[in-house]
Amino acid sequence: MIEIITYRPDLKDAKLNAILSRGADLTPEIEAVVREIVAAVRERGDEALAEFTRRFDGVGLRPDAFRVPEAEIDAACRAADPGLLDALRAAADNLRRFHEPQRLHSYFINDADGVILGKRALPIGRVALLIPGASAPLFSTVLMAAIPAQVAGVPQVCMATPPQPDGRVHPAVLAAARIAGIREVYRVFGAQAVAALAYGTQTIPKADKIVGPGNRYVQAAKKQVFGDVGIEMLAGPSEIVVLADESADPRHVAADLLSQAEHGTGFEASVCVTPSQALAQQVRDEVIRQTERLPRAGAIRKALDNFGAILVVPDLSAGVDLVNRIAPEHVELLVARPWEWLDRVRNAGAVFLGPASSEPVGDYFAGTNHILPTNGAARFASSLGVGDFLKTISVVAYTQERLAKTAGQIVKLAEAEGLDAHAAAIRARFER
Repeated sequence: MIEIITYRPDLKDAKLNAILSRGADLTPEIEAVVREIVAAVRERGDEALAEFTRRFDGVGLRPDAFRVPEAEIDAACRAADPGLLDALRAAADNLRRFHEPQRLHSYFINDADGVILGKRALPIGRVALLIPGASAPLFSTVLMAAIPAQVAGVPQVCMATPPQPDGRVHPAVLAAARIAGIREVYRVFGAQAVAALAYGTQTIPKADKIVGPGNRYVQAAKKQVFGDVGIEMLAGPSEIVVLADESADPRHVAADLLSQAEHGTGFEASVCVTPSQALAQQVRDEVIRQTERLPRAGAIRKALDNFGAILVVPDLSAGVDLVNRIAPEHVELLVARPWEWLDRVRNAGAVFLGPASSEPVGDYFAGTNHILPTNGAARFASSLGVGDFLKTISVVAYTQERLAKTAGQIVKLAEAEGLDAHAAAIRARFER
């Protein structure tokens, strides 16, 4: 279960080292398996996709059944619990309101001499969303991925999600797709679905970008197809670090740690950082007590055994330094004055301030995005946003007047790099 560790920067501890060295864990064995899957789908298309769906999902589907009929999507929405639909619509509205300000705008500047320079911001033409569903129907992820794409103006958005044992897609996932305006849904998943979306098959058109979470095989496939198609990030198992002082309620700290440990892979990281030894012990007791009454207790214990810890630090300043060192997906500031510490948090996918800002608020409803960098990638990466669904094109409109003024400098730079044809292209404009 979860351990209490007295932390110092030079501490050599196996559990702490495991937390700090978390990575995508795409082993050579996984990479090799995925490489074969990608190659097979790329070569044989629907035939290979059906074969892998039967092997890995236990579902036999003909290629003409890969796509979920729109009537089935509409029927799932009509049959869904009205309360769930209301919550999904409210969450979608919150996501739109939060993501609207992230729009990029084209711009042009007049650089004198009649020269115009600019940037055109354009939506990506076709985007595929990956929506996992093996351990739970992640209908919230449908909204998280689809709404920013809508705000960006992507004209074609499709979705891939695993079939249930009966071959159907979970109705709540279809209801979320309907609310998000997605009409093109495929009941395929795994590395084979990534390959199909990257290269196209007889029934599935290729995408320009693939976005969304999935297990290590999915992430390995995204890594391997990158370059032929765009991806947003390599996403790993969920992570949370709760920075808590003596003002924190240990029940809240424990509950939030468990909220991330229950995802089911056994590789989730749940860490509390606190300067209070008393709180550390109380949180540990609460974690043990609350785990016993949760239905996913087995998966939680496995995750806590692997990456669960309560780290006792000298003070909050040292605690924030440790948070930045871990660079986790989620950070909660359960301290007396959380806003005073926010600017010190440099490496995090998302930060939650105060006891009312429990991490599931962001997972489901606040409007921020729950597709976030993991495995320390928060040092350089950001949450999924509108910018992930846009591209920009630079525009240069020079005039002969400006070129005459600057040709010598351009030629000088080109010749200094040894690129004589570049220099010649400029000189050609002045030869009679």
